[in-house]
Formats: sequence, structure tokens, C-alpha cells
Amino acid sequence: MDEKKVMIQIKGLKKEYRLGQIGHGTLQRDLQSWWAKRRNKIDPNSKIGQEDRLQGDILQALNGVDLTVHQGECLGIIGGNGAGKSTLLKLISRVASPTSGTIDLYGRVTSMLEVGTGFHGEMTGRENIYLNGAILGMTKAEINEKLEQIIDFSEVREFIDTPVKRYSSGMYVKLAFAVASHLDSEIVIMDEVLAVGDIAFQKKCIDKMRQAARDESRTVLYVSHNMETVRNLCDRCLVLSEGKIIYDGEVERAISYYTQYLQTAKDESSLLIAKKRRDLTLTGQCKIADLSCDDTVSSGGTLGFRICLQSNRDLSNVSIRLLVCNSIGELVGMTYSDPQNIECGTNWITYAFPTGNLAAGNYVCDIAVIDYSDGYEIKHDFLSKVMSFCISEKAIYFGRPWRVRTWGNVRLDKIETLGIEGMNHEQQ
Repeated sequence: MDEKKVMIQIKGLKKEYRLGQIGHGTLQRDLQSWWAKRRNKIDPNSKIGQEDRLQGDILQALNGVDLTVHQGECLGIIGGNGAGKSTLLKLISRVASPTSGTIDLYGRVTSMLEVGTGFHGEMTGRENIYLNGAILGMTKAEINEKLEQIIDFSEVREFIDTPVKRYSSGMYVKLAFAVASHLDSEIVIMDEVLAVGDIAFQKKCIDKMRQAARDESRTVLYVSHNMETVRNLCDRCLVLSEGKIIYDGEVERAISYYTQYLQTAKDESSLLIAKKRRDLTLTGQCKIADLSCDDTVSSGGTLGFRICLQSNRDLSNVSIRLLVCNSIGELVGMTYSDPQNIECGTNWITYAFPTGNLAAGNYVCDIAVIDYSDGYEIKHDFLSKVMSFCISEKAIYFGRPWRVRTWGNVRLDKIETLGIEGMNHEQQ
């Protein structure tokens, strides 16, 4: 079996930034300050009464990244702000140089790190196609050959001879992506560029990149905070944190790992109720003091959990509302418990939640304590993202494993066929 060709090889990659070093605006003043520091003298450019500022700490934007990307792979890169995602793409694109480590690229690179990079506001869309194409390495003959395809893909044909300074941000990204996507490069690098376009254009771009990876064997690197576009485009995903790769593997598992990592980073203990309580209009008469739940449930099984309610008076018709979200925080569904009478003091209640219609994966829940004793809803307490669980086994649906990536988190019941009528040729 032939192995796929390596397109990007990264070893021991580090990038450091020194914080706090700010120039004085002119070379003369910078040299004066440097010479004064060398002689242990007072900086002549510092403000009167102000001590010379420290040169600042060193920030490890990337700290020992090792990565191999093969031909035809669509690699997603996710992580919190400041994790090092954009820095990694800038180093791969040669926009910045690494402090240490090596980056070997085996192909032509197209980079889309900013919307409309290389565009000139006074030039028309058509002129910017030639300008941007030249910056990306296309010859004039190549641009002439693909000009109509680029204009059609950009969906801005009626504005193509208008200066781009009058374009909206969405029109900018459409034109920029259209140019970059038609460049015959082996490696395509994108940093949040699809976040500006509308939903229909995002889908069009994702289809274009997936087709390029599949049919043209292009390698795609995509950074985004939109987990849905990562899920739809990528077949492999990295999770970055503090300049290091903390997960490298399947997309769904990477998204789940990232979500769980954020949750763990926020809470050092298993349950910190105070941090989960949302600042809503709550009565506070009946609060969730503690809870516990099963970690894992088999597909089609029942999730068991217990809640400790602390009430300052007797209450009737108290229910628990459970809002179930998927691994990236999107609402999947909602359910209620039966109303209960709650006595003043501490009440431990055990619940059972049937998970038969949920697909395999990780889930997190919001919990509200409500009652309808006065004929309308009264909300006593609300905790956000306080309970998580995993459905472990993949459900079989019409003889096939359920695919969360394309079919969603909820396994809807099958459509019931009530009857079928046919008409033979004689009746016709």
C-alpha cells in the first residue's frame, strides 16, 4: 500500500515574542536609548519621574510543535484565543520566521490569512484579481484563462468594475477566496476567512475545498472558531493550547476534547456550583446545592442523575428543566421532570433521562428549577453547562452506523408508511 506524500513537515517549532519592547518612533531615539542602556545610564528618552521600563517577558506563542500533513488532507486547527493557531499559519506561510525549529514545505502555497490581503481600495475588482493573483504567484496568462471562472465564483459580477473600497466585508472575502481557490497550488492555508461570508457562500467554499482535496489532492489547513465549518470541511483536526498540540486526530473527537478541555480549565474541581449559576431573574427560594450523574451511557440507555435542592420554604409543583447541548454548545433538545412537592430544607431527588434518540457523542446540560404553582412559570435557579455525559456506542440506523457529522445529534424516529397504491397499465 502506497503511503501518501508528505506536504508539510514541522519539527520542534518554537516562536517567541518579547513583550514590552516598544520603540520611540525614530532610529535616532532608539539608538540613544540602546547606547544609554549599554553604559548603565538613564534613558534620555524616558519621561521625567518615570523609571526605565523593563524589557518585558518572553511569550512562547508556539512551544515545540511537531506536525506532519500529507497530500489531500483537510486539517482543521482549533483552540482558544492566544493558543497559537494564527501564529502557526503565519510561520507556515513564511509571513513570520520561527525562533527555532524547521518547516519543510513540498509544494506551492496559497495563504488567506486576512480578508482581501493584497487588495488596493482604489482599484476595481477586476484589477484586483490581476493584482492579487500576481501576489499569489499566478501568471497573467493563468489569470486570463481563469478570469471568468473567478468572477462567477465570487458572485460579484455586477460590481466587478467598481473600486473595492466600496465593497462590503462579505464581498471582499468572496472575491479574495475566488482568486485564491483558483490558484494551482498544492497547499491552501485559511485563517477564519469563511467567517465573513454568508451561509450559502460558506457552503460553496467548503464544497470547493473538499473537492480540491479529493480530486486535485490539495492539502488544506483551516483555522476557525466555527466548529460547524471545521466539521464539514476537515477530516483531521488539531487542538492547540498555550502553543502546544494537545490533541491530533478525528474531527468529532477533537471538538469534544476541546470542549472538555475548556471545561476542565475553567473548573479545577469536579463541581463548582457558584461558577455555573447564571445571572438571571431568579427567586433563589430553591437552589441546586449539589448534583451527580452518570459519566457514560450506552446508546439507547437511560442517564441517571441526582440533584440536591436546598429550599427556604415548602414548595409545590417544582420541576427540573434539562436543556441538552452537543459538544460545541448547540442546543439539541429540552425536557422536563414531573412536578414534585419540595419541603423546606435539603431534598435529594433522583432522576432518569431516556437517551434513546440521541446519537453517540458528548453532551452538556443546562438545568433550571421551576414551578407553576401560581399558574405561570417561576424560575428559582438556573445553572449553565453544569452536567456532562457521554453516549458511548454508535447507534445503528437503517443498518448503518449513525454519522453525527452529517446527520446531527438527534436520531429522529423513522417515518411511518401508511399505505401505497399502484396503477397498472390496463387501469391507465
